[in-house]
Amino acid sequence: MVPRYSRPAMSAIWEAEARYAIWFEIEAHATDALADLGVVPKEAAKALWDWWATDPVIDVAAIDAIEAVTKHDVIAFLTWVSDEVGAHSGENWARFMHQGMTSSDVLDTCLAVQLKRALELLIDDVGTLLVAIKRRAEEHKYTPTIGRSHGIHAEPVTFGLKLAQAYAEFARHKTRLIAARDDIATCAISGAVGTFANIDPRVEAHVAAKLGLTPEPVSTQVIPRDRHAMAFATLGVVAGSIERLATEVRHLQRTEVLEAEEYFSPGQKGSSAMPHKRNPILTENLTGLARMVRSAVVPALENVALWHERDISHSSVERFIGPDATITLDFALGRLTGVIDKLLVYPARMSKNLDRMGGLVHSQRVLLALTQAGMSREDAYKAVQRNAMQVWESDGEMSLLDLLKGDSDVTAKLSDAQIEENFDLGYHFKHVDTIFDRVFGA
Repeated sequence: MVPRYSRPAMSAIWEAEARYAIWFEIEAHATDALADLGVVPKEAAKALWDWWATDPVIDVAAIDAIEAVTKHDVIAFLTWVSDEVGAHSGENWARFMHQGMTSSDVLDTCLAVQLKRALELLIDDVGTLLVAIKRRAEEHKYTPTIGRSHGIHAEPVTFGLKLAQAYAEFARHKTRLIAARDDIATCAISGAVGTFANIDPRVEAHVAAKLGLTPEPVSTQVIPRDRHAMAFATLGVVAGSIERLATEVRHLQRTEVLEAEEYFSPGQKGSSAMPHKRNPILTENLTGLARMVRSAVVPALENVALWHERDISHSSVERFIGPDATITLDFALGRLTGVIDKLLVYPARMSKNLDRMGGLVHSQRVLLALTQAGMSREDAYKAVQRNAMQVWESDGEMSLLDLLKGDSDVTAKLSDAQIEENFDLGYHFKHVDTIFDRVFGA
C-alpha cells in the first residue's frame, strides 16, 4: 500500500486492527453457535462479548510479539484474546474459542468479509464515475468531432458518443463488480479438511448470517480460490477500461490534437524546465495504476491450483494483492471521476480538426452515392480514392468536394448538388438519440 495512492475508507478495510476485529467476530459468533448447541458453556460466549463491549484497543504490537515466538498468526491472536478476556472476566473462558475450527476458517472467512467490503466501495466508486460521465456525455451529445481508426481520421462522431461508450463500459463493470462481490462473499467454518468432523455445519451457517455471507457449499481447508481469481480478474478488467479512457484523454491532449485536456489548476506547474507545459499527468498516472491492478490477476489465477485440501502458497500472494489491488483501483476510480468531471473540452478545435483534411471524412457517402447511381463499387472506389489521395497528399489544402466536381467520371453520375448533399455533417448524427436511449434509457 502506497499512501500517495490510497484513500482512507478503502485503506481502513485492510488495517491490522480491522482484520483482528473481524477475526474476533468470527470466533465470538462461532462460540455463540457452539453455546446454543450445548458444546461450550454459554458463559464462555458471554464473556467474549462482555470484553468486546468494553471497546478494547487491539494491541497489534502485542500480538506481533506473540507471533514472533509462535510463528503462527491465528494462535498469536487467540493467545492475546485469551489473556485479555481472562483478565477482564477473572476466568479463562476464552479456552472455548476455536472449538473444532482450523486457522483457515478464520483467515478465509475474514478475507471474504474484507473483499466484500472492498468490492462494495468499488461499486460505489463506479456509480459516482457513471454520474460524471453521463453529465459530460449529455453536455456534448451533439458536439461534432472526428472519429479515428488506427489513429487516422475516419468519419464524424460526437464527443458525447465517445463518452456514452465509456458509460456503457463502466455500467457493465458495475454489474460485474456486483457479481464478484456476491460470488466472493462465502464463509467456511468447516474444520481441518472441510468435513465438519469436529464442528457442526450450523455453526458455519450462524457465522455466515451474522457477517452477511453465505456458507461455502463445499470447502476443503480453504474456500476454493476460483472465487478469488474471478474477483481479481474483474478488478483487472475494470483497470483496463480505466486505462482505455485515460489513454483517450492523453491522445486528445496532444498539442497537435488538443481537443480536450485535463483541468489545469491555478498555480499548477507542468514542468520544472519549461513553463509552458500542461502535461496529462493524471491520465498518465491512471495508466500506470491500471497496470498495477492488472498485475494482481495472474497471481490470483495461479492461486487456484492448491495442493490437495490446501497448501500455503496462496497466502503470501493474497496478503499483497488483496490490499494493493483494491486500494489502487479505488484511488484510480476516484481520480478518473475527477478527470472526467473537470475535463476541458474544446469544440472549436474539434471542428477545426474535423475539417483539416479537406472533406475526406465524407468519402464513404460519395462512394455509396455513386453505387446507387449505377457505377460499380470497384469503379466508384477508384474514382473517390484517386481524388481523396490528392487531398491527402496536399495535407488538406485541396478540397475533396471541388475535386469530385471536376471529375468527369463522378459528374457523369452525380450533379454538383447531389455531390454536395454527401458533405452534410449532420447526416452522421441522425441516430445519436437512438444510441443515447440505448445507453442511458429513453
